[in-house]
Amino acid sequence: MEVLAILIPVSLFLGLMGLVAFVWSLRKGMYDDPEGDSQRILDPRYDDKPKPVERDD
Repeated sequence: MEVLAILIPVSLFLGLMGLVAFVWSLRKGMYDDPEGDSQRILDPRYDDKPKPVERDD
């Protein structure tokens, strides 16, 4: 039971750090591009078959 005295504060601290990181990413605008993904999926440059790399040997 003594281990709970350590695990509960550690888990609360880690959860709080995750929440802080999420709020930080919201404030930095990391999720502010709703139109960009819908346009990129239609762009032929981003396809499933990448072009082969040409070497200058």
